Amino acid sequence: MSDYKEFENKMQKTCEALTAQFATIRAGRANAAVLDQIQVEYYGVPTPIQQMASIATPDPRSLLIQPWDAKQIRPIEKAILSSDLGINPQNDGRCIRLVFPPLTEERRRDLVKQTKKYAEEAKVAIRNIRRDAIDKFKKQQKASEITEDDYKIAEKDIQKLTDDYIKEIDKITERKDKELTEI
Repeated sequence: MSDYKEFENKMQKTCEALTAQFATIRAGRANAAVLDQIQVEYYGVPTPIQQMASIATPDPRSLLIQPWDAKQIRPIEKAILSSDLGINPQNDGRCIRLVFPPLTEERRRDLVKQTKKYAEEAKVAIRNIRRDAIDKFKKQQKASEITEDDYKIAEKDIQKLTDDYIKEIDKITERKDKELTEI
């Protein structure tokens, strides 16, 4: 019954993916992870900003993007403007500065709603993993590879694993919501 590890790894990866998704939600502080989803057309190839520029955090509320190829400053600026980041880049010809304004109460509520949506999607993914696991054990039992008792134990163990990871998702979400609502 060493099949649990496979399902536990999938559940762990779901939590890691949620954490990475939360990193892209800006919380009023400058965080280079908000640029992770932004692609820039670079010689005909969509390229992440991190692969074509250095990104620094000169102070808690701003990011400084310095392209390695000066000709790419305009395309980077356009990509940021067309993203859903909601920040106007300031271009001085050599680098782009992103100043993160303090979040309004309404924007904070929208971001909390977004975290709830992401968390719910992660919980659905965890439940789907549980369903797959239980289906697998059910097939093994039908094929007489495991006994009825083993199946019941496996079902109980998978449910406990599911409950633990759902609690973990709740903790991750609670931390992000707290970060978003603190002023």
